[in-house]
Amino acid sequence: MKRKLFFGFIAASALLFSNCGSSKKTTSAPKTTFANDITTIVQSKCAPCHIPDKGGNKKAYDVYDNVKTDIDNIIRRIELNPGERGFMPFRNEKLDAATIAVFKKWKEDGMPQ
Repeated sequence: MKRKLFFGFIAASALLFSNCGSSKKTTSAPKTTFANDITTIVQSKCAPCHIPDKGGNKKAYDVYDNVKTDIDNIIRRIELNPGERGFMPFRNEKLDAATIAVFKKWKEDGMPQ
């Protein structure tokens, strides 16, 4: 009888604890998007050169397809230091690491619109 009671207790405990777990669900960081994240940076850091409405005469980077196509070149150029050939943005103000990271994360996230 003690043996049946012992194994019953073990079975009930195993069943109970197998369903126990953290009630906190892990959530991944929201994806970086062109509309929410990239356009803000482009408007403030790449204007007027890459914004035709502001008088820019370079490739329009307020257009999703253009940025998506050029993302590798954009990242390469914004990582350069002022004075290096191809450095962007043209105003000789290097973007901070957090801003550059936004472009990299957008690429890693699959470049959602």
